Amino acid sequence: YTPTQVAANEAPQNRAFRVGGMVETGSVKRQPDGVTVHFVVTDTAKRLNVAYKGVLPDLFREGKGVVTQGRLENGLFVASEVLAKHDENYMPPEAQHALDQATASKAAQTVKP
Repeated sequence: YTPTQVAANEAPQNRAFRVGGMVETGSVKRQPDGVTVHFVVTDTAKRLNVAYKGVLPDLFREGKGVVTQGRLENGLFVASEVLAKHDENYMPPEAQHALDQATASKAAQTVKP
């Protein structure tokens, strides 16, 4: 699912699912305990706050594609797993499609007849 789909209540309730998108630049905040990280996943149209407790993959970076698995808890996505691929251009097909649609939608809104 994308952040837009989560915002539209299309994601499963009361069970784990995956969210894919880009890690928003400037959003990664490491907590004092050294293992908890908060960050934002975006598809450029919507944003989803994520909390993760554990070691992030070496390839996890702001501005790069990510897939997180977890569940929604009071509007916060609590991730049990964070995945990053070796290809910096990687993004799940569904997330890439949503990102492309969101970008096209924003472009259409800025073009005036």
